[in-house]
Amino acid sequence: MKKVATTQDEGGLASATARRTVAPMPSVRPTRRAVTVASTIYRDLRSEIVSLKRKPGEPIAEKQIAEAYGVSRTPVREAVLKLADEGLIEIFPQSGTFVSRIPLDALPEAFAIRKALEEATVRYAAERATRSQIAMLRANLELQREMQETANYQGFHQADETFHALVAEIAGYPGFWTLIQQTKVQIDRYRLLTLPVRGRIAEVIAEHTAIVEALAANDAVAAIMALDAHLDDLQISVDDVRASYPRYFTAPGDPA
Repeated sequence: MKKVATTQDEGGLASATARRTVAPMPSVRPTRRAVTVASTIYRDLRSEIVSLKRKPGEPIAEKQIAEAYGVSRTPVREAVLKLADEGLIEIFPQSGTFVSRIPLDALPEAFAIRKALEEATVRYAAERATRSQIAMLRANLELQREMQETANYQGFHQADETFHALVAEIAGYPGFWTLIQQTKVQIDRYRLLTLPVRGRIAEVIAEHTAIVEALAANDAVAAIMALDAHLDDLQISVDDVRASYPRYFTAPGDPA
């Protein structure tokens, strides 16, 4: 009986040892951390590129970015590849990695998608806008004017984004704005180049004001017309902006 008990004890000890051997999962935490770091680097780099803090054609030094975040180059490379898929970074195996130039041939389609979605947005917003919601839009217009007075282009850009997001919320379809943001990334880089042009911000505020007045009157037709004028005006100035910043744009047939 004693021997049997000893055997059972040994078996129990062996099972416990096996459990202790198999139980640790050291790879889980580093993997989650790596994903988090890569996501952070992606978000930061994307913001810097879209805001023109990193200029079109500027080299991307993966080693320096890795050192700045205190990580290996692996999460940096993951972020870079994701941005390359979005057309914001170009990778040339024999030359290096660079912020992509703004592709002129991609702008017309992006404008068309944005226009179609926002026309639907303002139509619904015109049907549903309440007085308090119109007041929110008017407050946003005031913020735009404050950004204009201080020549705060980045601040104005953010106020502009908020304006359109508010319209989508009023429409009852905030997901529309999410879709628009995914398609207009190249438009945003181009649009930021237009803001320092004399009189441009004043024009945008006037166009936004026309949209708000149409929404306040629950006039869907006028709202769509005001929106179309706003977006068409932005598209018309592409050639002028390209002439001012020729190295920031690329067209089919241009050298890499």
